[in-house]
Amino acid sequence: MNFSPRPLTAGLYFVSTPIGTARDITLRALDILASADVIAAEDTRTAKKLMDIHGVAINGRQLIAFHDHSTEKMAERLIQNVKDGQSVAYVSEAGTPLVADPGYELGVIAARADVPIHAAPGASAVLAALTVSGLPTDRFCFIGFLPTQKSQRATQIAELRDLPMTLIFYEAPGRVSELLANLCDILGAERQATVCRELTKKFEEVSRGTLGELNDAFQKRRLKGEVVVLVGRAGMTAIADEDIQMALQDALQNMRIKDAATLVAGAMGLPRRQVYQRALDMKSEPDEGTNP
Repeated sequence: MNFSPRPLTAGLYFVSTPIGTARDITLRALDILASADVIAAEDTRTAKKLMDIHGVAINGRQLIAFHDHSTEKMAERLIQNVKDGQSVAYVSEAGTPLVADPGYELGVIAARADVPIHAAPGASAVLAALTVSGLPTDRFCFIGFLPTQKSQRATQIAELRDLPMTLIFYEAPGRVSELLANLCDILGAERQATVCRELTKKFEEVSRGTLGELNDAFQKRRLKGEVVVLVGRAGMTAIADEDIQMALQDALQNMRIKDAATLVAGAMGLPRRQVYQRALDMKSEPDEGTNP
């Protein structure tokens, strides 16, 4: 399929690209890549290959590298292109731009310059991993890459210990075993977790279990490819229904159902929807000692 240029208004377009399978590109993303006056990319070779696969021609347009080592002057140059009435598309090497990505600096400068910014949403390793993790998805915290320095890494993990939400980390394949050992030591071996490798690619692998089980399984493995590690929320140990009911009874004496469910879910590290439904069921149950 060949994509022909269509008029684009002047602005900065952050275009999501596939994290593995090239067919995960969106039609709007291809429209923008075919039409933008200037294309900036974290890796110009990857961007060019993706465009070639989908029949998007460069046609003499500027294809500019913008990555971790690019200067603020380069970002300002791209912003000036927009101010001059041009459309600029930015693509990361894979996934959604600005998420654990050098495009973040470009986004900050663009917002400060008050130029039009548009998102062409699409593939994201964060959401793909969350989808297949088997862990709660109603609340999650994206951490990205932790510091490589041991003490700084331990401090940051400790700060996350009691968050009642799923934690999502990026990690280089060669450091996954170290990360799992750190998480196991600081968060506890019984926390539920998932390790996702090479999502959407030929050798995709999703491993689920406790942090202790995954730590044992990955210590002697030599991994390749992109890795996402997810850890279940604090308090995901089994909680008796009677304990949930007692907590709700106390909360419902002074609160509305919605507020009581939020309070109990947060305190026990449970999905709010589950607790809210339990509270509704309790309200609909006949009081003890009354006739049905």
